[in-house]
Amino acid sequence: MMTEKETAAEKIISDEMANPSPAKSMGDPGITPLSPSHTQNDTDQVPTGPSFVVVVAIDFGTTSSGYAYAFTKEPECIHTMRRWEGGDPGVSNQKTPTTILLTPDRKFHSFGYAARDFYHDLDPSESKHWLYLEKFKMKLHTTANLSIDTDLHAANGKRVKALDIFAYALAFFKEQALKELSDQTGGDFDNNDVRWVITVPAIWKMPAKQFMREAAYKSGLVSRENPEQLIIALEPEAASIYCRKLRLHQMVDLGTKTTQNGFSPTENVGGSMTQGDRYVVVDCGGGTVDLTVHQIRLPEGHLKELYKASGGPYGSIGIDYEFEKLLCKIFGQDFIDQFKIKRPAAWVDLMIAFESRKRAAAPDRTNPLNINLPFSFIDYYKKFRGHSVEHALRKSNVDFVKWSSQGMLRMNPDAMNALFKPTIDHIIQHLTELFEKPEVSDIKFLFLVGGFAESPLLQQAIQNMLQGRSRIIIPHDVGLTILKGAVLFGLDPSVIKVRRSPLTYGVGVLNRFVEGKHPPEKLLVKDGTRWCTDVFDTFIATDQSVALGESVKRSYTPAKPSQQVIVIHVYCSEKESVGFISESSVKKCGTLRLDVSGTKSSAPRREIQTLMQFGDTEIRAMAVDVSTGRTVKASIDFLSH
Repeated sequence: MMTEKETAAEKIISDEMANPSPAKSMGDPGITPLSPSHTQNDTDQVPTGPSFVVVVAIDFGTTSSGYAYAFTKEPECIHTMRRWEGGDPGVSNQKTPTTILLTPDRKFHSFGYAARDFYHDLDPSESKHWLYLEKFKMKLHTTANLSIDTDLHAANGKRVKALDIFAYALAFFKEQALKELSDQTGGDFDNNDVRWVITVPAIWKMPAKQFMREAAYKSGLVSRENPEQLIIALEPEAASIYCRKLRLHQMVDLGTKTTQNGFSPTENVGGSMTQGDRYVVVDCGGGTVDLTVHQIRLPEGHLKELYKASGGPYGSIGIDYEFEKLLCKIFGQDFIDQFKIKRPAAWVDLMIAFESRKRAAAPDRTNPLNINLPFSFIDYYKKFRGHSVEHALRKSNVDFVKWSSQGMLRMNPDAMNALFKPTIDHIIQHLTELFEKPEVSDIKFLFLVGGFAESPLLQQAIQNMLQGRSRIIIPHDVGLTILKGAVLFGLDPSVIKVRRSPLTYGVGVLNRFVEGKHPPEKLLVKDGTRWCTDVFDTFIATDQSVALGESVKRSYTPAKPSQQVIVIHVYCSEKESVGFISESSVKKCGTLRLDVSGTKSSAPRREIQTLMQFGDTEIRAMAVDVSTGRTVKASIDFLSH
C-alpha cells in the first residue's frame, strides 16, 4: 500500500529497480538517517506527571479478574476489592470470573458471577440469543495480525468485536472501583484523580499491549489526550515488586513447608535478599505462564531485568482443553460440539464442576474425583445417540474414567493427573531451558505466583526439576500477588530501572553501497550515487539491556519540502543481528508517523530528530524539528489496520 503522503523517494526506487525487494514494494520510504546515535538520558529525572489521589490496578485475567487500590497518601495500605456475590464452592472469591454477557441486541448486561448466573438461569430457547463470552483474553495472545477489528466468538457462535468486549469489561471495572472509592471517601470520586494500571502478560507483543490501551480509551477509563493516566504493567514484574517486599509470615517456603523457616516472622524476604541477589518469578495464570529474571540493586531496591521475559500459552486452561478432549474421546466430538451450542449454559455448568475437582488434584491423592454431569448432558446425549451416557463410558476404552451410580463421572487420580501433564510438561521444559542460560545462574529464590501456582501437582513438578538449586517461595495470597504488585508499580513506575528488549527493532534505510560488503542485488544507482537498499538500521537488539528513560535517537528528512507526514515502517525480528529487512526472520510490525505539517521551515534541509524509548512497558516515540526546535507529533502504531 502506497499513499500520497509517503516519500517520493520510493517511487523513484520502485521505478528504477527491475526486481524490487519485498520491503520496497511494500512501500518503505527510502530514508537515509543523518545521525544514528544512542543517548542515555539522566534516568533519575523521570518526568512527574499530574499528581493522582489514588492508584487503581485492574488484573484482567484469562479466567478471573479483579481490582485493588491504594491512596497515594497511604501507599503501604493496599485495598483489594469488595467481596463478590455468587462465589463457587471451593474457590476463594477475591476475584470474579472473566465472563461477560451481552443482551440479544449486543448491549452490555453483566460481568463475572452475575453474568454467569443470569445466563445460567435463562431458558435455553432464550439463552441462544444472548451473547456470553469467557476466557476471551487469550485471543489477544494467539491472534497473529491483531487489529482494531479482530473478532471473538460468543458461546452461541455469534461474532462480536474484541475491542467492544474488552472496553465493556474495563468500563465495568471503572464503575465498580469508582463506586467503592466514592463510598470510601463519602462523595463522588472523580475519575481524573485516579491513575489506572492494567496488567498484561510480559510475553505479550506490542500489538496486544496497544490493543488494551485502545480498549481503555474506548471504555472511557482514560482519554487519548491524557495517555499517562493509564500505565500498562507486566504481570510478572508486578508480582516481582510485591514479592521482594514480602514478610516471611506471608509466604510458604516449599523446601520446608513452613511459614517461618528459621527467620523471625517480621523479617523481609527482602531482608534475606542482599545486594545483587537474583530471583525468578514464575507467573502461572489461567492463559499464560510468564517467566521473569530480576536482580535487586540496593540500597533503593531498584530492579534490573537479567534476561528477556519468556513463557507461553501454558496456563491452567490447558487442563480444561484436555478435559474437553477426554469428553470428545468418550462421547464423540460431534456430540460435544453440538452440546456446547445447543445447551451452552449446561456446558458452563459442567466446566464449573470440573474446575472445583481440578483444584482437588494432588500428587498423593488416592481416592477418585467425582464430576457431576448436568442432567441436560445425560438427557441430550440419549436423544443424540439413542443410548445412555453409561453405555458410552462402558464401550469407550478410556482407562480410569467410570460411571458412578449417582450420575457422576468418576475419575481415578491418574486420569486427572494425565490432564495436567501436557501443560506442566511445557512449563517444566521452559523452566529447564531458562535455567540453562548463562544469565540465569545463582538464582536464590523462585517465586511461584498466579492462580495456577496453587496446584500441588505443579509445585511438586517444579521442586523435582530444581532439586534444591533455588528456594521456591509461594506468597499466601498467591492469586492477588499481581494485583497488589500492580498497585505498587502504579505508585512508583520507576522501580524497574533496566529491562531487556524482547525483540530486535529497526527500520529499513539506504546506505552507501560498499563493493564486496553489500550484495549486488541490493545496488541502487540514483543521481550517480550508488546506494544499498533494504539495510536494517537496528534501534535495539533482542535481549539488549535498556534503561528506563534511555532513548534511541535518529534524524529523518522529508523527501520534499511540501511533505506533510513522514511514515516510516518499523520492523522486528527474534534474531539478534539482522542485516537486511528482506531477511526471512524480519517482520513489519508497526509504523512510525511524524506529522510535520505546520512546522514550515526556512532551512534548506529539514531535520526531524526522533527519540524512541524502549525501556518502559510500552514503546514510545517523540520528535523535534531541529531547525525550529518545535515538537513534531510522533506516534508509533503496532496494530495492523
